Amino acid sequence: MQDTNTLVQVAPGAAPVADQKDDAPRVVPRTLSNRQKAAIVVRLLLNEGADIPLEELPDDLQEKLTHQLGQMGLVDRITLDAVAQEFAEALDSVGLSFPHGLAGALDAVDGKIGSATAARLRKVAGVRQIGDPWQRLREIPTEDLAAMAQAESTEIAAVMLSKLETAKAAQLLGHLPGPVARRITYAISKTANVTPEAVERIGWSLAAQLDQRPSQAFADGPGARVGAILNQSAASTRDGLLTALDEEDSDFASVVRRSIFTFAHIPARVLPRDVPAILRGVEQADLVTALAGAAAEDDKTAAEFMLSNMSTRMADNLREEMSERGKVKQSEAEVAMTQIIGAIRALVDEGTITLIEEASED
Repeated sequence: MQDTNTLVQVAPGAAPVADQKDDAPRVVPRTLSNRQKAAIVVRLLLNEGADIPLEELPDDLQEKLTHQLGQMGLVDRITLDAVAQEFAEALDSVGLSFPHGLAGALDAVDGKIGSATAARLRKVAGVRQIGDPWQRLREIPTEDLAAMAQAESTEIAAVMLSKLETAKAAQLLGHLPGPVARRITYAISKTANVTPEAVERIGWSLAAQLDQRPSQAFADGPGARVGAILNQSAASTRDGLLTALDEEDSDFASVVRRSIFTFAHIPARVLPRDVPAILRGVEQADLVTALAGAAAEDDKTAAEFMLSNMSTRMADNLREEMSERGKVKQSEAEVAMTQIIGAIRALVDEGTITLIEEASED
């Protein structure tokens, strides 16, 4: 009796032929459709542990592929080798691959073309954004999410709240009026039977609202832009402009004041443990000039705060240099203080340190 390990599985449609050496039956490759070949390649790659992003295929193709996988049954090794060889040759012959359709093209150039152009193309062509819509929604400010939640039905807002991280969801509730927040929170109890398809549709609908917004010329708000300008201005100029703004528009002046970060704000906004990191980004001469030139009470407090949160040896050396420096002109002190503020801002932008958020008047 022949050893069963030497037998070859003959699949339907395969023709047995005589082997030239021992006349043992063998098979020739089956004739397969492109869909069947695709199912074989996918199954082969999955067996090898390849991470195939099948979820990026259109829904109808995912369904057809899944049905085809369920219909394949057994495939003989001769057919498998032939399909794998054909697939490898097809890959070798490809010189360049372009995305299919405008959706794929927009995804390929994402971040390479202007955001306004990309948004306009998506809007005009009716192309939905590729990827997870909820990830995009998680990245927008909490205030904007609160405005969207109040404009939608309570059930939609409950789904939105459920898809956010816990911390951001809590922040969102804090930006909503009490009665609205309570209704949305209660509505979460009714979302147990919401299907994934419905959640995805809700996400794309909310994300589409972002594309319908007019493009903004400035990334920061008016108050933040004015505050950034006044950060670099002389103290006398800054105080005069803030006084004038108080007279013209007190609400806008309050926003500007919250955006201003000066040397005097260091004790209230900087964590003591971050002082050494800040000092590493400041020239020794600028540090001595700023500390020695601190004349106003708030500036003196900031100078002492920095001296108290560095090593004792470094603080003693700085105090000695400050004593030798003598009197410092106000203009020179302000320039040196601006250098320190610039170093703090750079560390914040890099994510190395985090400023303490000032509580608003509300």
